[in-house]
Amino acid sequence: MNYIIRKLRQVEVKVLDTFLYEAIYIPEGLDAPPMEIINRPELQVYVDGFGTKDGDICFVAETDGVIVGAVWVRIMDDYGHVDDETPSFAISLLKEYRGNGIGTELMKQMLTELKICKYKKTSLAVQKQNYAVKMYKNVGFEIVDENEEEYIMVCEL
Repeated sequence: MNYIIRKLRQVEVKVLDTFLYEAIYIPEGLDAPPMEIINRPELQVYVDGFGTKDGDICFVAETDGVIVGAVWVRIMDDYGHVDDETPSFAISLLKEYRGNGIGTELMKQMLTELKICKYKKTSLAVQKQNYAVKMYKNVGFEIVDENEEEYIMVCEL
């Protein structure tokens, strides 16, 4: 599959709403929640005013002029928060583009960028049943904490 990875343009920020919704893990057999769920405050921390805060970084995967995936980080008090110096990860792809290595490449690009920006580590939260746990481990994330439903993972940079 031909695609490019590039930085998100500020005029494209609204596309993050789509990828925030796509990032919501839906266990097998359950119905997806309505799109409006992304308007909840605990989810808006990922996208509200994105690009206006220090540490907001986003890469997108584009194929045939269409953005099909995104990875973004920001310093925020989210589910994967570990401290106020560590950017939290969010990543997702449109369903039909998953399983082609695009997510892994997006992750690697972001990890490289975070190293260039002199961050020491990055974190994320992921549902325990999510197939992406394996990808996160493969690019260097380790489980540092957990609750009943999620792992908190950190990648030392």
